[in-house]
Formats: sequence, C-alpha cells, structure tokens
Amino acid sequence: MRLLIADDQALVRGALSALLGLEPDIDVVAEVGRGDEVRAAALAARADVAMLDIEMPGIDGIAAAAELRTAAPACRVIIVTTFGRPGYLKRAMQAGASGFVVKDTPAAELADAVRRVHRGFRVVDPTLAATSLAQGDSPLTERETDVLEAARTGGSIADIARILHLSEGTVRNHLSSAIGKTAGRNRADAARIAEQNGWL
Repeated sequence: MRLLIADDQALVRGALSALLGLEPDIDVVAEVGRGDEVRAAALAARADVAMLDIEMPGIDGIAAAAELRTAAPACRVIIVTTFGRPGYLKRAMQAGASGFVVKDTPAAELADAVRRVHRGFRVVDPTLAATSLAQGDSPLTERETDVLEAARTGGSIADIARILHLSEGTVRNHLSSAIGKTAGRNRADAARIAEQNGWL
C-alpha cells in the first residue's frame, strides 16, 4: 500500500517512515511537515493511506483529514498523535479518519493499524476510546467553540468580535457560557480546559 506521513517534527516523521518502510507491504510515497501540504501530496503520490499528526502548522491533522475526505475519498486516514485527548478522537472520526492511535504504539501494532485502516476497518486506541465514551461529547456549542478558539490568541473582546463578525455583546455572552460549561476561572482558563479535552 502507498502511505503518506504528515508530521511537523522531522525526526518523528523520519522515524515513522523508516520503521514502516521496513514492512514488505508498505511503501512510504510521501512525507510532509505541514497540514496544508497533505491534500496536494496525497493526490500527487496517489496515497492509499495518510498517517496524520494532529498539531501541525498550516492546518491541523483533523482539518487535513476533512480535506482528504473530499479531495481524495479513496485515501484512508489514520491519526497518530502524542495528544490522546478524547475530544480529538470524536472530531477526527467526524472529519473522516478511520483510525486514531497514539505515537507510543509499538511499531508492529502501528503497521497492523495501517493495514487494517487500508482494508476499511476502524482502528482506535482502546484506552482512548473508553475515556472518550466515559467523557461524552463537548458541552460547547459550535459558536462557543469558535469564540474560545479566537480567545486563545489573547485578543480583546473587540478583536474577537471583528474576527468572527459578531457584536461585542454576543462575544461576551458566548465567552461567559463557555467559561461556565468548562468551569474555567476566566476565558484563558476555559480555552486551556477545552484544549486539554480536545474540544478545540
């Protein structure tokens, strides 16, 4: 099978490529370090499977998975990440990923996960799946998520309102609601809690 690997850390990307390239049935055909390079690389290399990290420059791995679902629907996606956050799992699956495993997965298991995803199965880290089920869905609405995401940069209410094309009062209301739902002390704390849970 033809595998694309996307990870912003060159050392990790190279190690994954070297390990998986040793498998007789896996051919690493492309490596990229940015999420916004995934779609073009997958199309050019005719990748069967894309192995994506979550946190990358450009766009994150979840957004890259969503792009692939539209641009290259035959290319299956497996997310391999250091950040085994339950909210990430749900968002990745909604974006079209077929697999979600953490980077400390043994090499043989990782290769098997790639094979299973290629054959059309879903592969999910069992501990993360159990935690995700126990935790449930994000309590934040889509707009509260947008506002908290914008608040992470530390801009003012006016800045957030301008970015999201909302009134300042609406931004305050959404922030107040998000702070309450996350039990954060303030908007920065609410954004941190939401990020730790994988809701952002």
